[in-house]
Amino acid sequence: MTKYFYLLTILFFCGIAELHGQQPAKAFPIRGTVYDISARRPIEAVAVITSSGRGTLTDSLGHYSIMVNPHDSIWFSLLNKTTMKYPVDTISNTDAFNIQIFLNAYNLPDVSVRNRNYRLDSIQNRQDYAKIFNFRKPGLRLSDGPSGYNPGSVTVGLDLDEIINLFRRKRNQSIESLQRRLIQQEQDAYIDHRFNKGFVKKITGLSSPQLDSFMVKYRPDYDILKMLNDLEFGYYIEQCYRQYMNRLGLDKYYFRKEDTPF
Repeated sequence: MTKYFYLLTILFFCGIAELHGQQPAKAFPIRGTVYDISARRPIEAVAVITSSGRGTLTDSLGHYSIMVNPHDSIWFSLLNKTTMKYPVDTISNTDAFNIQIFLNAYNLPDVSVRNRNYRLDSIQNRQDYAKIFNFRKPGLRLSDGPSGYNPGSVTVGLDLDEIINLFRRKRNQSIESLQRRLIQQEQDAYIDHRFNKGFVKKITGLSSPQLDSFMVKYRPDYDILKMLNDLEFGYYIEQCYRQYMNRLGLDKYYFRKEDTPF
C-alpha cells in the first residue's frame, strides 16, 4: 500500500510542477449558429465539443458559445452523426463560426410525431449522450485488476485515470455543466409530454388565450409530476383550475365529467 501512496505523491507533485512550469494558453470564446443544409433553419440541441474536453449545446435558435484553447479543434454532433474536426487556429471569424448540418427528413419529425414517440426520443437522447449522462466527478477510486487469481500479482489498486482527471478541473466543470443542461432539457420534455394543451383543455374546457395563461401559471415541477399518476395529475389540474377561476372572480366552472379522467 505504501508504494501506491508514493505513486500518488509523485503524480500530485508532477501535476503541480506542470501547472507552475507551463504558462497555460489563454482560452477565448467561439460563437456561431448551426443550421440545416438550407442555411435558413437553425437546429437546437446540437452538441458542440472541443478536443480539450469542453462541451455545450445549441439553444432553440441554433446559437452556441464555447471557450477554446488556441490549439484546440472543435466539432459538432447530432443524432450519432459527427462533423469533421475544425482546428481553431484556422477559423478566421470566431464570433460567427456558422455551420450547416445535413439531416434527412425522417430525422426532423413534426411535433405530433415526436409526442407519440416521447419515450423513444428520451431513450435515444440517453444513448446519444451516454458519456455525458454517466459522467461522475473524479475522485480516488480503486480499479479492478484482471479476472482470475494470479499469485504474486496486484489485483486491486488506485485508478490512475481518476487521479489524472482530478487535475483537469476546467474539463470536469464543462462536462458537469453540459450534464446539468441535458438533464434539465430531459425534465422539461417530460413535463411538456404530460402537461400538454390537449389534456388540460379536456379537463378545464379553457381555450386560448386563457389556456395559454393557465399553462404558464400552473406548470408543475418535475419532481412533483413524477410522483403523480394520470388520475392524480388530473385532480391536480382540476384544483388549479378552480383556483384560477376564483382569482378571475368567476364562480362558474367548466367541467364535463365524461371528458375528465375520473
